[in-house]
Amino acid sequence: MPPDLPNLARVIGGCSAESHEMVRRFKWEIRSINVYLEALRQVQANVVGITGPQWMIVMALADFDRENGVPVNVVSKLMHVDSSFVTTQSKLLEKKGLLRRKPSTSDARVVQMSLTDKAYKHLAGLAAQQDALDEFVFGEFDVRELTEFANRLAALRHRLEKARLKVALDF
Repeated sequence: MPPDLPNLARVIGGCSAESHEMVRRFKWEIRSINVYLEALRQVQANVVGITGPQWMIVMALADFDRENGVPVNVVSKLMHVDSSFVTTQSKLLEKKGLLRRKPSTSDARVVQMSLTDKAYKHLAGLAAQQDALDEFVFGEFDVRELTEFANRLAALRHRLEKARLKVALDF
């Protein structure tokens, strides 16, 4: 780092150079974690014969469907993609027999998606492997620690959402 940058780092927002370095390191660690999560997602998707984004749709439905299905717009918000992308991909998953699409009973414009028995069988077949993977990755955390960590990440995500809006308004 050039000699003048540590002084600049101390001035910006009253934060120390050490704190700026830790923020940079944290960002790189998160980026790296995302790369590995993407790679794991792709491997799991390949086992089922679908793409990584399609796997994310399947996982969203597995996690959030409570009998009535999950609306396309809810899944698109979870994935941070346009609803037309989820619509297109869900139609491909429907052709593969992994999900059902049906109009909402309360609003026919809304499409509710749910997994088929075929999809649940695939997930059941992967469950033991997923449990072992989760234990390997998260086993050093107890429930309290993992809950606290997840809560802190959620709070950080919320602040990043606000920061994104602020930056968008400033430019």
